[in-house]
Amino acid sequence: MRTNDSSSILNTRLHDSSSKLIFDEPVLCAQFLRDYIEDIPYLKNVQPEDIEDVSEQYVHFFAEERNSDRVKRINMKNDTPFFLISLIEHKTKVEYNVTMQIFRYMVYIWESYEREEEKRNKGISRQQGFKYPPILPVVYYEGRAEWTVPLDFKSRIMQGDAFTKYIPDFCYYLVPLRKYSDRELLDRKDEISLVMLINKLQEINDISSFRALPKEQLEAILTDTPDHIVDIIADMLLAFLLKSNVSANEAEKVVGKVKEKKMGELFADMEPIDIQAEQAKIRAQRKELGEQGQKMEEQRKEMEEQWEEIKEQRKKMEEQWEEMEEQRKEIIEQRKEIIEQRKEIIEQQEEMEEQQKGMKEQWEEMKKQQAELKIQWQAMQEEGNKLQKMKQEIMELMERQKNRT
Repeated sequence: MRTNDSSSILNTRLHDSSSKLIFDEPVLCAQFLRDYIEDIPYLKNVQPEDIEDVSEQYVHFFAEERNSDRVKRINMKNDTPFFLISLIEHKTKVEYNVTMQIFRYMVYIWESYEREEEKRNKGISRQQGFKYPPILPVVYYEGRAEWTVPLDFKSRIMQGDAFTKYIPDFCYYLVPLRKYSDRELLDRKDEISLVMLINKLQEINDISSFRALPKEQLEAILTDTPDHIVDIIADMLLAFLLKSNVSANEAEKVVGKVKEKKMGELFADMEPIDIQAEQAKIRAQRKELGEQGQKMEEQRKEMEEQWEEIKEQRKKMEEQWEEMEEQRKEIIEQRKEIIEQRKEIIEQQEEMEEQQKGMKEQWEEMKKQQAELKIQWQAMQEEGNKLQKMKQEIMELMERQKNRT
């Protein structure tokens, strides 16, 4: 039976947060450091009150998919603080860049520590005796596939062996959940080991191996466990059940056994599950998801093709716009030339009008002179007539004189 939508939402939220609860809860974190970090002796005495969560100072620098990472400051009794970086990898595919992620955290942590110490005592970081706190990077891996990532940072650097003396190098502490057997975890007899037992439940088939564990030994672990730790264990179990498509009602019944601290009866009243049918459902779901993924891929390709077409159209429009802009510039230049030519024509026209005005004045002067010349000509004609008349009179007088002689 499938869970409803609200249960699916709860499933997602719990699945995302279940593993990081180990490092969020100081009691569980202290037990983890005491039980599972084997090569640092003074961690054997770490207590919950020694652990301070400082994740918010660092995790927001990184991507959303790393929001389950945790950074803890461990305040030891000898006044030597150290920092714990916990990276939780629950993917089936291993993360090969984990060392670089850890290295970024380390640098941020040391820079932050330096700033804090400088605020208390300015210039202390430049003194010979100043030292940075140790950092323990832990990778908590709960996937089924083998973890094949090298543990050292140098392996991620090209020619790392040749440059060993000149590059940073460190190893992280790997906790592969699958390497611990159910019996090995149970024999540790504390809450963190029970949490890791439940964390190992990743498929419905894993329930049968959990049922085979001794009931008395399971229930003895929670005898004196605080209620808030019991609630964390219950939440982690609920996440597994909802992820496995167990009905919400059935899941609540099973989780109720945890809250009653009856771990030995955990799956006793759980309705029988047809594993083959569940597996068939899962295969069908995977097939459906595969088909949906294929459709989404086709849609993505189609969108990419459309985007390419849009880019081509945009390119053409930009070219047309550039061409139009050039044409506009040419028109503006032509307009300027026309305006200049028109200005020249107007100036020439004004000059011609001035010349025409001068010629008109000259014409009037010539007409006036012509009139004066005409008067002078008439006077000369009259004078000539007079002279002609006098000449005739003289000739007549001379003729008479001649006749008298």
